[in-house]
Amino acid sequence: MPIATGIIGRPTGLFWVGALTAIFEAGWVIALPWLVFRAIRAVEKRMRQWADRTASLVGKVMTPIVGDTLRLAVPLLVIILLLPLLRLPENWTWVTEKAFGILLIAALSFLIIRGINAVQAALLSRHRMDVPDNLSARKIYTQVSVIRKIIVSAVVILATGSILMLFDPVRQFGTSILASAGIAGVVIGFAAQKTLGNVLAGIQIALTQALLIDDIVVVEGEFGQIEEITLTYVVVRTWDLRRLVLPITYFVEKPFQNWSRVSTDLLGTVILYLDYQVPMGELRKELKRLVENNPKWDRKVCGLQVTDAKQSTIEVRALVSSTDPGKAFDLRCEVREGLIQFLCRNFPESLPCVRIEEPSDEEIQRRKQKDGATTSGKEHERGSKSPGVGPESKADGER
Repeated sequence: MPIATGIIGRPTGLFWVGALTAIFEAGWVIALPWLVFRAIRAVEKRMRQWADRTASLVGKVMTPIVGDTLRLAVPLLVIILLLPLLRLPENWTWVTEKAFGILLIAALSFLIIRGINAVQAALLSRHRMDVPDNLSARKIYTQVSVIRKIIVSAVVILATGSILMLFDPVRQFGTSILASAGIAGVVIGFAAQKTLGNVLAGIQIALTQALLIDDIVVVEGEFGQIEEITLTYVVVRTWDLRRLVLPITYFVEKPFQNWSRVSTDLLGTVILYLDYQVPMGELRKELKRLVENNPKWDRKVCGLQVTDAKQSTIEVRALVSSTDPGKAFDLRCEVREGLIQFLCRNFPESLPCVRIEEPSDEEIQRRKQKDGATTSGKEHERGSKSPGVGPESKADGER
């Protein structure tokens, strides 16, 4: 301003005064948001230090929300308030106002989504998924992830509608579409019937918790683990690392096995078909020795029973327990292998066999005498010379 005052008397004084005045106004319009931004960064840094020092849930949630809000919304509001001081042309003013309105709506939507992500991260930070007993963590993770996706989808739709409502041509076009919403609503309802059904099924799964992340399930004859739950489908990771993708309505309409619905504890069975001569006492001792030396056994259930008796074998069932389905499966395999090796090594006659009895000499002689008596009894009552009963036919009967 002193320089502008000093050159007023020159021929181009008015030009220079106007130019320098505009530069000055633009400079402090730029400097003020920059100072505000720097102050916001300092406040955010202090808040992060406080959150790390206290390790509180409120600090972990509020720090990113407040920091992002101050860094985005406050500078935009300052710029919008300072726009009249720039004295832009009318066309530029309209474009600038619409542009900053779109930026403000996008910034608010981004802040809401960031806040939801911060709440999710804070809630899940206290519930670990990599521990053996993670039932409560899986419940919270399932509910939070599904609800977060619903809120984010709603925010994106509302933000898009708000941006379109800033422009009159688009607003009129939307009004004309809403005027014929009767027929369009019916058509969209039929077209989106399955999609809406999947969304409602996803909300039902999240609220009732019939299915959780990391649950062990048997679906369509496949043994696997729930890897992902979305609003429309569920991903099941099978034991051989394949992915089975099913619509989420499947778990509402059809029955399935959930091996970790209440807890991850599971009983494993081993079925053996053995001979009647198997020593059950020795077999029970061997089962006890096998599970006591195995770290996969949780030391709760260990038993051996004869559950059925068939024509040539008996059915023996060994029952053991473990902390999760994976360990239970490995424990069953190891127990089955150990019992079979024990019987082969110590009691091979206890394995299934087919018996063939050879008759003694006395039994053979007795059968011959019985066959001879039966043959002589076949002679005709009118004698050996009756028709059809000759010496040849008699000899054939004896043979």
